[in-house]
Amino acid sequence: MKSTNQGTRIGIAIVVILGAIIYLAVSGVQANKSYYVTIQELQGMGNKAYTRHLRVAGNVQPGSIQHKGSDADFVLVENTRTLRVSYKGDEPPPDTFKDNSQALAIGTFGRDGVFHATQLQAKCASKYAPPPPGQAPAATPASTASVVPPR
Repeated sequence: MKSTNQGTRIGIAIVVILGAIIYLAVSGVQANKSYYVTIQELQGMGNKAYTRHLRVAGNVQPGSIQHKGSDADFVLVENTRTLRVSYKGDEPPPDTFKDNSQALAIGTFGRDGVFHATQLQAKCASKYAPPPPGQAPAATPASTASVVPPR
């Protein structure tokens, strides 16, 4: 009888442990899931916008960046739509975060109409853009290897 009782206890312990692992895995995935939306989609989501973790991209409106230590307030623009963003993260905004740069804000939309970002990614729009028409591309450094003429 002792072995049957001990086997039941071990079985229950295994079920409890597996249940805890599955619960932690599912809740962790749900907490880290974020939806990518455009500014237009965000503004049309209604009450769903306030309960979800979101990613919103756009161009930084020139002159809108206001730094407060490592935090920043700015405006994202997409076509004719704008979105006020308040960034409060663990790190300061990246160096490429400037006027007219493309930015991705990750966070939540508040009932105050401001997107509260906890993460911010930016890339420099001009660094990878082709040169304006009529302008030659930037010169690349010449090779330092010596050229040996054929014999």
